[in-house]
Amino acid sequence: MNAIVSKLFVLCVWIAAFVGALAQTPAGTVQERLGYPATARPLVIHADDLGGSHTINRAIFEALEKGWVTSASILVPCPWFPEVARWAKAYPEADLGIHLALNSEWTEYRWGPVSTKNQVPSLLDSQGYMPLEEGEVVQHAKMSEVERELRAQVDRAREFGIQLTHLDTHMGTLARSPELFGEYLKVGHAYNLPVLLERTPTEPVPPGISIPQDEALTDAVLQMVPGVPIDQWLDWYKKTLTPLKPGAYQLIVHLKLFAQMSRRLQ
Repeated sequence: MNAIVSKLFVLCVWIAAFVGALAQTPAGTVQERLGYPATARPLVIHADDLGGSHTINRAIFEALEKGWVTSASILVPCPWFPEVARWAKAYPEADLGIHLALNSEWTEYRWGPVSTKNQVPSLLDSQGYMPLEEGEVVQHAKMSEVERELRAQVDRAREFGIQLTHLDTHMGTLARSPELFGEYLKVGHAYNLPVLLERTPTEPVPPGISIPQDEALTDAVLQMVPGVPIDQWLDWYKKTLTPLKPGAYQLIVHLKLFAQMSRRLQ
C-alpha cells in the first residue's frame, strides 16, 4: 500500500465492495464457477474513469501493469480515450470494460457524446455537452437515443482494437430509471458482455426490472467516508474487508497521478 500511495492519489469519492451472486445455483456459487472453493472471497480491484485525463490514465496504467488493480473501465467520450487505446494494444490481456457515460459531471471539464449531436439531441444540455446531473438524463433522454449512444461507445472502443470484458455505468446514471436500466441490459446482451449490477438500500434496482438470480450483484456496499487520513487507509481496508462473508467482491477505486513537490529555500 505504501508503494501505491507514494505514486497514486486515490480519489475517494466512493469506494465500494459488492457481494456477487451469493445464492446457490445448480452451477455452484460465483467463486466456485471461477475455480475457487465455496469459502473463498475473490476480490476484483477495479479502477473507474480510464480515459478521463492523462494523469488518470498514467495512474491506472501503472496500477494495472504492477497488479495493484485488476480491471478498469473506460470513458470513451473523453478526449484522452486514444491514449487508452494505444496502451490497450500493448496489453491485450488487460481486463478493460466500458464505463458507459450519459453525463459529464465536471463543471469546467466537459465532454459530449460519441454519436453526432444531431443524432442524440435529447442527451445534450443547453451548452451541447452531456448533462452535469443524472436527473437531467432521466428527465430528458429518449431511449432510442440512449441505445444509439451506448452502442456508439462500445463500437468506438472495438474499432480502436480494444478487447472488452464488461460494461458498467458512469455515475450510476443507467440505474436511475427502469427505462434506462432496460437499455443498459439490452446493450450488454446485444454485445454478449456482462454488466455491473448494483442493488443497495439507497440505490435499488429500478422497479419493474427482474434480475436473474445468477446475474445479481449485491447486498453490501461499503464506502470510505471522506476525510479518512491517507496514513489510515490500509487500516480502513483491513477493518472493512476482513468481516466480509464468502462471495465474489469488487472494490472500486478512482486513481490519479500526482507529483510530489519539494521546496528549497533560496
